[in-house]
Amino acid sequence: MNNNRDVYLAGPIAGCTYAGCADWREYVQRELKAAAINGLSPLRGKEGLASLPMISGSGEEYAHRGPLYTARGIMTRDRFDATRCAVLFVNLLGAKKVSIGTVMEIAWADACRTPVVCAMEAAGNLHQHIMIDQALGFRVETLDEAIAVTKAILQ
Repeated sequence: MNNNRDVYLAGPIAGCTYAGCADWREYVQRELKAAAINGLSPLRGKEGLASLPMISGSGEEYAHRGPLYTARGIMTRDRFDATRCAVLFVNLLGAKKVSIGTVMEIAWADACRTPVVCAMEAAGNLHQHIMIDQALGFRVETLDEAIAVTKAILQ
């Protein structure tokens, strides 16, 4: 029996503020923790990003902060998390642009046959695409619905 209760919290980071990336993840982590489920944030150990007005997709302005902040470090840990978690939890609500990193994380999880639970609008989201739709095991319209589905999968 697999006792993995790690849930990777995927969603847009590039083009967002640190608070915009962290707030929803902290909320989901609190809700999952109540069910003894561990939420893994790609922001863990990267609190230095909070001082930036916006997080870029290139990482050039923060790579000097250490190995977790470099392009290779980001790719390595995010891929590790997306392929080892029990569930990939994706928040695409209100996305302002396509999140290439999140799309990669969905593909990695799908390749490992890891369940993908996604909160995304019913219509009008920039991530609407036939391949994304097929990779999402569960698509709901709110974070709370995604939390409930995630709990149901792991309990």
